[in-house]
Amino acid sequence: MSADRFKILTGNDLLTGDVTWWTGSGWSTAVNDAAPLTDDGAAIITAEERAQRVVSAYVIDATRDAQGIRPAHIKDRVRALGPTVRLDLSHRPHDPAATAWIA
Repeated sequence: MSADRFKILTGNDLLTGDVTWWTGSGWSTAVNDAAPLTDDGAAIITAEERAQRVVSAYVIDATRDAQGIRPAHIKDRVRALGPTVRLDLSHRPHDPAATAWIA
């Protein structure tokens, strides 16, 4: 993957509400597990929502940098990091640069 933008899917786990990322075969809570879309995102969303594995799924732009996959929009970077009210609950609790990754 180059630094060019590519598309990935995100949504929320139906049971827990956790932010999830499409891996190409299922869903993960880790953005770095997200797979670039090679298929029609709308078709995947329809199938996964019908199967009640995910809700509110949508396609987003992302890039890959030294830290891994980075959603292009700040909203989705916040979603990828996890709770922002307490960084100890985030997906990167011991990374002092985690908040800088969002901006």
